[in-house]
Amino acid sequence: MKKQNQVNSNSNKLKMIVLLAAGVFMFFTLVNFLTRGNDKGEILAVGEDLIIPNSEITEVAKFYPYQVGNTKMEVLAVKANDGTIRTALNTCQVCYNSGRGYYVQEGNELVCQNCGNRFLIEQVEIIKGGCNPVPIMKENKTEDDTQIVVSKEYLAANAELFANWRK
Repeated sequence: MKKQNQVNSNSNKLKMIVLLAAGVFMFFTLVNFLTRGNDKGEILAVGEDLIIPNSEITEVAKFYPYQVGNTKMEVLAVKANDGTIRTALNTCQVCYNSGRGYYVQEGNELVCQNCGNRFLIEQVEIIKGGCNPVPIMKENKTEDDTQIVVSKEYLAANAELFANWRK
């Protein structure tokens, strides 16, 4: 009987260790998902300021997912020929309501997936209005030598531009 109780006790301890290890694994998996976002290694910020490390930005546009409530958004960042980092909401100022008014990069242009308008990388954050990405202007972000921070308040205020987004 004593041996049976000891076996049951050891079995219960093993179950507790396995459950604890599974819980720890699930916790760190969730933390990794919320801070890294997806299999592309892109940041998915939920309810926090979006932080874009300058070291990640090149001439190839990088798209940063963000979520406000149930609304999924995206911010794009790209380095222009003059070396400046340009940022914009990845939704078109004209086509956003279509759900397909977002951009993909082809060469040195961003192409609207709704109407096909082509927009030069050099014009991001320079031109406002028309069929182009919604610029995130200097007054709507904080920049230093290491990072760009787009506030959660600014992103939340623009979430309606992504209400029909179907990317």
